[in-house]
Amino acid sequence: MAYRERWTKEIVEMRRLLAEFAMKEECKWGKPTYTVNGNNVVILQGFKEFFALGFFQGALLKDPKKLLVQLGQTQAGRVMKFAGAEEIISKAATIRAYVREAMAIEKAGLRVERKKTEDFPVPEELKAKFQSDPRFKKAFLALTPGRQRGYLYHLAAAKQGSTRVARIEKAMPAILAGRGFLERPKR
Repeated sequence: MAYRERWTKEIVEMRRLLAEFAMKEECKWGKPTYTVNGNNVVILQGFKEFFALGFFQGALLKDPKKLLVQLGQTQAGRVMKFAGAEEIISKAATIRAYVREAMAIEKAGLRVERKKTEDFPVPEELKAKFQSDPRFKKAFLALTPGRQRGYLYHLAAAKQGSTRVARIEKAMPAILAGRGFLERPKR
């Protein structure tokens, strides 16, 4: 886990709390991950600025206290952020309620309905680039759906057309090479 040494107390406290539930702790992606019947429910994550309890189907949680945050482009996952072990202790009852609900969602087999690539809007600037450069359009359409969504999400996040054009130009070499938005060239 990233920043494991920084969040030692928080990991201990969260593990103590999660031990109360009928979940199995496994190590996935180098992080303590809790499962029910082999399916992921929650994961402990350490970041530079905060410690988090991640909920794999967090978008389905009611979140009455508005504690869940979406990180990046995830559609289903949500995290609950903590600044320290004291905060975990003070919010223990709330954490238990959220974990109980997450387990119920998992046991019921509920899943977030994921957006398909065609559900993401294609910015006008990208459509124009496709028109002017068929080779670029072919390369973009040859990308995996996940890679296409990554670029569409990144481009749509720009508020100004000039920024979208600049992002398209910057992304062209990676797209033509078949790489996703965050992928580095292979060495």
